[in-house]
Amino acid sequence: MRPLILRRPAADTVARRDPAPSRLAYRLHRLWLTPLFRSTVRVGLPGFALAFGGGLWLSDAGNRDALTAGIEGLRTQITERPQFMVGLLAIEGASPALADAIRGALRLDLPVSSFALDLAALRAAVEAFDAVRSAEIAVAPGGVLTVRVTERTPAAVWRAPEGLFLIDATGHRIAAVASRALRADLPLVAGEGAPAALAEALAIEAAAGPLAPRLLALVRVGERRWDAILDRGQRILLPEANPVAALERVIVLDSAEGLLSRDVTQVDLRLPHRATVRLSPEAAETMRARRAARAERASL
Repeated sequence: MRPLILRRPAADTVARRDPAPSRLAYRLHRLWLTPLFRSTVRVGLPGFALAFGGGLWLSDAGNRDALTAGIEGLRTQITERPQFMVGLLAIEGASPALADAIRGALRLDLPVSSFALDLAALRAAVEAFDAVRSAEIAVAPGGVLTVRVTERTPAAVWRAPEGLFLIDATGHRIAAVASRALRADLPLVAGEGAPAALAEALAIEAAAGPLAPRLLALVRVGERRWDAILDRGQRILLPEANPVAALERVIVLDSAEGLLSRDVTQVDLRLPHRATVRLSPEAAETMRARRAARAERASL
């Protein structure tokens, strides 16, 4: 029979468990609390394994070719979808001749993927035309490449050493013109530096008033001032400063005294307060004869 009283075993017969961690476990725990070590284990080792495995796989030329072909095939499948293809070119705001020239310059082999279009380069090619002031290029829904062109407006005809050219109000050259008669509605300017001072020339032309039908051209002299060329071989030499006011003085003189209806070849207004008139050779000879007759009569 078992005894009724349970006796505790002797102290030396029971092994006590030490709750403290081992030295190795303690050191590993402290090491894991280090941020650098934890990042290395969590990120560095997997990344190194992936990089090493990828590099080992890519070291084979066949694998590299297969990867390149796969990427290129995926790219082709995406870029050549019907919704990304451009099949039409629409040019707005340009004259028929300019539109044909733009089509020839762009050289688009349609249909083409919109991803293959360099819109900035296409815009630069369009704006390279002298007749184009600005251009906007965009791919519209439906696969239409739209080119919106703002043309330069001719303001004058410039007679350059190379020939006749249309220029806009800023003096920018637009296009060559075969004959002055083709744009007789525009004023004619000539001389070196005329396009740069076109705004002043247009102001003079606008102030010509009753002389406008007789005004043939405005010639830039020395890149400083203008000469107004009239029919019947007459020339008005305008000053460098305030040429419009000087021309208005000539108009007043002509209206009051018929100055330009006489045998006058040149009116010099370069001096601010004095106008010098040059007569034609016939008129000058007639005036000298009259003066000689008056002097002869006075001597009698």
